[in-house]
Amino acid sequence: MSARTATLKSGEQTVEIKLAHSPDSDDAFMFYALATHKLPTPGYKYTHVLSDIQTLNEAALVETYDVTAISFAAYPSIRDKYVLVDCGASFGEGYGPIVVAAKSMKKEDIKGKRIAVPGLKTSAYLSLKLYEPEFDAVVMPFDKILDAVQDELVDAGLIIHEGQLMFPQMGLHKVLDLGAWWQEQTGLPLPLGGNAVRKALGPDLGRLISKTIRGSVEYGLEHREDALKYAMQFARDMETELADQFVGMYVNKWTLGYGETGRKAVQELITRGTKAGIIPGPDTVEFLAE
Repeated sequence: MSARTATLKSGEQTVEIKLAHSPDSDDAFMFYALATHKLPTPGYKYTHVLSDIQTLNEAALVETYDVTAISFAAYPSIRDKYVLVDCGASFGEGYGPIVVAAKSMKKEDIKGKRIAVPGLKTSAYLSLKLYEPEFDAVVMPFDKILDAVQDELVDAGLIIHEGQLMFPQMGLHKVLDLGAWWQEQTGLPLPLGGNAVRKALGPDLGRLISKTIRGSVEYGLEHREDALKYAMQFARDMETELADQFVGMYVNKWTLGYGETGRKAVQELITRGTKAGIIPGPDTVEFLAE
């Protein structure tokens, strides 16, 4: 085990676990109990690091964090270093990343267009490439995409996180919902992001971390009002009602555990991405055994 140790004020040794996730209301809700010490973790100190998902995908390449949120599309690039844990994932069941435009546009017309995307290793980008391989991707921070579309700096934008609910307020038009398209194609939920733990920590600690994450998610769901109040500081100008809707979209039964259907969905996304040459093979996926 190579996790760092730290010394508590009492002089007792404790193991520090560096846990990285996005500064979004759904992740904040998920880790509320852990971040506010509502969940006892004797012998372990969790240090939270907040960063956007594209940055976390890149940091995982060099094992920066012990446990990290990643895009499922980034998993093949880090499979030798990390294993997926069974909880804390985000799936879109009939909904997901959305392509929006300043003017009305048919989904068939996105071919060849300049489309702002939140990163080339995101599951949103992978999904869009599976739908339409030919478009000009313009990479920019996810929270800049709505403005870029509104200002017509690009033809369209691929929206993730809260933008999926906020684009109508800016007068933008929905072109394509990739989660709905994926469900039509596969009958499965669209896997977007998951949590992965460093293999170097060993399976026993990995399972303990997984159990802790699940406990934090369960606590948030059981204390929804308090967890949502905490998450609002990360809601980026959303009203409470809209933030509650967004959290409900991505912190749910899938977050507590993949189940057979969730695992099948992850495998399907990786297999299709590999066959299309968008992500590196092989298409094997490893989940940490409970």
